[in-house]
Amino acid sequence: MGANGTIGKAVAAELSQRHEIVTAGRSSGTFQVNTADPKSVRELFSAVAKLDAVVCAAGNVHFGPLEEMTAEQFDIGLRDKLMGQVNLVLAGREFLNPGGSFTLTAGTLAQDPIRFGSSASMVNGALESFVRAAAIELPGHRINAVSPSVLLESMDAYGAYFRGFEPVPAKRVALAFSRSVEGSQTGQIYRVE
Repeated sequence: MGANGTIGKAVAAELSQRHEIVTAGRSSGTFQVNTADPKSVRELFSAVAKLDAVVCAAGNVHFGPLEEMTAEQFDIGLRDKLMGQVNLVLAGREFLNPGGSFTLTAGTLAQDPIRFGSSASMVNGALESFVRAAAIELPGHRINAVSPSVLLESMDAYGAYFRGFEPVPAKRVALAFSRSVEGSQTGQIYRVE
């Protein structure tokens, strides 16, 4: 999921060297899916059938000052990035081959909050907690998350929010996804800083 984004493209390039990749996204990819809609997610998995791994590098959050933040703006991250990825796990369980894995995307703001990033910090922290908890309840499957710092390729758009952070190239972030998909660990948060 999210194969057309900056991280998604890098992950697809890394994994396609050794695996057949099926891409999906909101408006691009082989399949279109709205991860915030459980019905759309279920339809996607029904169309694709069995998979060895599900990777999600998609999800929106709202950045803005807390004193101006509305419940609707917080809901963007809760519905899209958090529940969108949880929906993939809930629906994907029955379509994942034995020993298969889920790899979700959190972010450094779970540990290192910034001004205007309270929604992103909340969502990323919840995703990390979900991964650790779900790992003990997914017999026969693995689940991990990749938690990158701000991307080098995104500094023009987000650099003002991340003063003092060392950006990481998407290609390096893709290696953490490879480690999750092709490794054997579960319940891990792979930090790329």
